[in-house]
Amino acid sequence: MRRLGIVAALVFLLDQASKVFVVFHMGLALDQRIDVWPPYLTFRMAWNQGVNFGFFAHDADLARWLLIGVSLAISAGVAIWMARGRHRPAALVSAGLLIGGALGNALDRVLYGAVADFLNMSCCGIDNPYAFNVADVAIFAGALGLVLYTGKDKTP
Repeated sequence: MRRLGIVAALVFLLDQASKVFVVFHMGLALDQRIDVWPPYLTFRMAWNQGVNFGFFAHDADLARWLLIGVSLAISAGVAIWMARGRHRPAALVSAGLLIGGALGNALDRVLYGAVADFLNMSCCGIDNPYAFNVADVAIFAGALGLVLYTGKDKTP
């Protein structure tokens, strides 16, 4: 469980530090767009009040508190699941990624009322209109890792 906690804390801190640095220190909140390595990497400011791709953003205040609750419940559920069994180190790392990312996005919702998304990547003539953040990457990787590294035949 120590591994899970360390990974979750590192992801949470990296996510929050990257948001503060890019959005506020670099001024993305005002500029709305900073070309870093166009088109492969651009910072585009997006305050996401819903879930992925802005879904569930129609009632922003209800969605905000509901999504904070869901993030906290999922984080607690995954932590309890990992604490109750023997799991491979990769499963604990995956759980830490998911929990750290979920808590990072939940804190954004508490502080700002929305999640600060700013990473945008496009390639090969395809213009990606969506932005994401470090927490989103960690949540995706953590969920994928939990699928791959847990199960009856995948314990140490």
